[in-house]
Amino acid sequence: MSARHKLLSSVVLLCLSSPLWAAKKVDLDYHVRFLPESDQAEVTLTLEKGEVVRSLTFDLGDKGYYSDFTSNGSWQSSSPQSGTWKPGKGEATLSYKVRISHPRKAGDFDARMTPTWALLRGDDLVPSAHLDQVDKVELISRLQFELPKGWKSVETGWPRIGENRFRIDNPSRLFDRPTGWIVAGKVGSRRAELGNTNVTVAAPVGEGMRRMDIITMLTFVWPEVQAVFPRDPAKLLIVGAGDPMWRGGLSAPNSLFMHSERPLVSENGTSSLVHELVHVFSRIRDTDRSDWISEGLAEYYAIELVRRAGGMSEDRYQSVRKKLIGWSKKVETLRTEESKGPITARAVLLLQELDREIRNGTQNQRSLDDVTRGLMRLDKVSTKDFIEISENVLGGPSDVLDSKLLR
Repeated sequence: MSARHKLLSSVVLLCLSSPLWAAKKVDLDYHVRFLPESDQAEVTLTLEKGEVVRSLTFDLGDKGYYSDFTSNGSWQSSSPQSGTWKPGKGEATLSYKVRISHPRKAGDFDARMTPTWALLRGDDLVPSAHLDQVDKVELISRLQFELPKGWKSVETGWPRIGENRFRIDNPSRLFDRPTGWIVAGKVGSRRAELGNTNVTVAAPVGEGMRRMDIITMLTFVWPEVQAVFPRDPAKLLIVGAGDPMWRGGLSAPNSLFMHSERPLVSENGTSSLVHELVHVFSRIRDTDRSDWISEGLAEYYAIELVRRAGGMSEDRYQSVRKKLIGWSKKVETLRTEESKGPITARAVLLLQELDREIRNGTQNQRSLDDVTRGLMRLDKVSTKDFIEISENVLGGPSDVLDSKLLR
């Protein structure tokens, strides 16, 4: 081969090995400044190169939480529920204010700010939006907080990359925004490394959160959680507070909320903490009046994982089943948009029966765990999907699922 041919070959190989087709990385920075005196936060989005984004159309909801929009591009609001940002060229910014406290009809809150702390979901700081951008661009998102005087720290479910600064990276989204729970202010924290996950339990000081109890419970059940769910989040944040926060549990990406007075294991034998943890790990979402699947599985494993970890005797397990049977005896169908109370209890019984059927039919080679892992691969799950995956795992028709409860 001549020297010229060798040179041309080298150039071709260099071109082929160079990521000419790789996405162009452009910074998108979120800056959040809490304003406790007005129960608001000031949020600023800074786009390194505004020309790579044609528009961002935000869903602002119907509560009137967002106000005072300004930008160095254009901001157009066709209705109170929607607004579109069209960035200008070069560095582009959009700023607005958002109300933090969210009162509920019952008089409690699912997000709250006081003079010394804030507890909220990042989904509300930056509302969901439709992104229209040029091709071959990847937005690299980071979140920075500016805390009021006297506020000590801030925690999110995202990896920390500096003082009060976090990296937001969700491979399933084109528009990365800071979803999940956030707690800031005078906060106490406890940390543990469980498997490959950094777990933080954080709550405002004086709110009665039993941080070490939660860490101990998680350490106890974590191996069983990992055995079922093939996911290892880099970080998990658990937050909490007392009244007047909502007296329950709420899961979110990489994080969950528990009211500080909520028991780790309830008198009915289930664990609200493990229930919400299952939601975080499984990420199963349902459709077509099939909420019984996600809620039923979360409650099923709230019992089963504690049992497998050695925290429930066989006598206690049968007592729990007896309570579920009594509570759900009037349920005629599981097909509803929202599964609550007796419906979820009946779903748990059906899942327990299905697990036994699968184990018996496969000589203990398969179980409901295999069905759950199959469901996790779907974006959304219907009752039809559930039956098909279950019967595939079982290797034939299921007598348990041939039920009027699912019709």
